Amino acid sequence: MNYSKKIWYLFAAAAFVFVFTFDSSAQDRPRIVKSISSQPINQPQPPKQNPVSTSVQSRPTTVRPPLTQDIQVARPVESESLVKKTVSSSSAITAIVASRSIFDRTTTNSMQRSIFSKLGIPYLYGSTGPNRYDCSGFVWAVFNEAGINFTRQSARSLWGMSTPVEGDERFRFGTLVFLNGLGHMGIVADENGFYHASSSKGITYSPFKGYWENRIVGFRRLNAGENDITPTTSDK
Repeated sequence: MNYSKKIWYLFAAAAFVFVFTFDSSAQDRPRIVKSISSQPINQPQPPKQNPVSTSVQSRPTTVRPPLTQDIQVARPVESESLVKKTVSSSSAITAIVASRSIFDRTTTNSMQRSIFSKLGIPYLYGSTGPNRYDCSGFVWAVFNEAGINFTRQSARSLWGMSTPVEGDERFRFGTLVFLNGLGHMGIVADENGFYHASSSKGITYSPFKGYWENRIVGFRRLNAGENDITPTTSDK
């Protein structure tokens, strides 16, 4: 064998060894197999959010009035009273009864002031004031404060010392009205009602119509200064 063939055989043998060694090392390495599935891969989904309601309730907005330097202070009307009395208005009643009183204007005004100052004071049997009154005690106090003096009497005794009146005279201010079988009395205000000491309401104004109209015994005018009867037991 010549020299050139010898070199060729060595080269071929080296190439065979190289190829065999490379193939073996390739077979020894683990194969990476990717699994291909026909099902889609589940991807993490973002958290669900509650749908925002399209109907949003609008809050009422308070509109501040514009500032102004023109400040107006509400003042009560002069004809309106801030304090309500049992009767509607003392000035109105004065105008009515002063022209229809059995007494002069000075005595009439004094009696009215005395009555109005006592409205609402509680009732107490046998008392003549100033913190409690019964019916005859109230009548006596009003007349006494107006300068008409007489001895304190029961309703029945005052009936006996008074003069009967009829017709329109019954409803003149200052006339005495007797009720409940002479067990109760009061001072006439006008044709609509009278002032008296009520056992339930104290000193008050009551209309004739209704509860009292069937309890009236009669109307009389006090003969002041003409009689001085010995005091008797008080009444209601």
